[in-house]
Amino acid sequence: MHTLAQLRAGELAGARHLKLSEHLTTFPPEILSLKETLEVLDLTGNALCELPDELAECHRLRIIFCSQNRFTRLPEVLGRCPALTMVGFKANRIRDVPAAALPTNLRWLVLTDNDIAQLPDELGQCRDLQKLMLAGNRLEALPETLADCQRLELVRLSANRLRELPSWLLALPRLSWLAFSGNPCCILPRPSEAVTAVPWSELTLGTLLGEGASGQIFAAHRQQGAALQPVAVKCFKGEVTSDGLPQSEMAASLAAGQHPALIPLVGDIHDHPKGSAALVMALIDPAFTALAGPPSLASCTRDSYEAGLSLTLPTMQGIALKMASVAVHLHGRGIVHGDLYAHNILHDGQGGALLGDFGAASFYQPGSQLGVALERLEVRAFGCLLEELTERCTMPDELRQALFELVTACCHAAPLSRPDFAAVQARLEMLFGA
Repeated sequence: MHTLAQLRAGELAGARHLKLSEHLTTFPPEILSLKETLEVLDLTGNALCELPDELAECHRLRIIFCSQNRFTRLPEVLGRCPALTMVGFKANRIRDVPAAALPTNLRWLVLTDNDIAQLPDELGQCRDLQKLMLAGNRLEALPETLADCQRLELVRLSANRLRELPSWLLALPRLSWLAFSGNPCCILPRPSEAVTAVPWSELTLGTLLGEGASGQIFAAHRQQGAALQPVAVKCFKGEVTSDGLPQSEMAASLAAGQHPALIPLVGDIHDHPKGSAALVMALIDPAFTALAGPPSLASCTRDSYEAGLSLTLPTMQGIALKMASVAVHLHGRGIVHGDLYAHNILHDGQGGALLGDFGAASFYQPGSQLGVALERLEVRAFGCLLEELTERCTMPDELRQALFELVTACCHAAPLSRPDFAAVQARLEMLFGA
């Protein structure tokens, strides 16, 4: 974080990255003193409602964040910034998205949690677009011209007003991560098994284990008579996230049921003192750690792995087999995870693996034509994961070649030509002798 005082004193001369959050109501003209060097501008958490035309003079500006401000219209000057590829205006009051505001080289557009009812047809001219985040708006339809955005890989449409998913969307050759819960076209399922109601009085919360967009996870103990059970408690927030609605995540967690590659669910909480939705889960062994970090600004849609990470063959096989198996399980229940990524996988380095985070999960009728398309879409996400695992594992050349052939099949440009998860699982079992 920088300060306006530093900027005005000339201490930030030549800066490539600038981050200011000081309840600004007007754009500080001193920012333009960095126009020859500025590449990333982050003005999140202010009270801005417009940007100056002179911003286009920042000819190196690649990334701009103006989330949590007061914009009602996406500024047209963005479309005149020659190097701009990422635009983030989450949690504003945007109603209007002018065609002129869309940069030519746009790769990543974040308009989550606004008031947008319509997008311009010209969005389809952004042929480099890979990530499109539109959760929490008023969209009843998408421009059909988006079918021309053949590089789209991640799309978030949750909490809008869509009555159907357009066929051209599901036919996009690279789409791998899709969230659409909280729309009329996606009805929340009922839990497929009886879920235990855990009284709040039985729980004693301990340390905060983690916090994400949808809520907080605490270590806790559950008292049942004389028995004391270590558990984890996730308390959901009420706000829309980049992926969708917390209630959709909770519904997916309950509907997913039990599987060896899912974090065991103990029950849900109906009497949280603040009225929050909450789940009680098994406490995971600390030996389990995240397989990767989320995508970076540079990688856009692909995960960030620790430099030099090397997986043993048994570890790689265990992760791949468990993720294929749990995907079969979920799609058998009409659940598309929507975020099948290494950063949502916990592993123990011995082949044990758990898939978490149902924040982007959506639902469909198993066996439907839509379900077939959605499963093949998620098969591509698995193909990306399998490719990353294979690249980081030492193995015989013959096995490596066979795995890359499976990756190619999972990532086929024609979605319906991809195998389903049952076929993927069977192929892996044959290759690994499982």
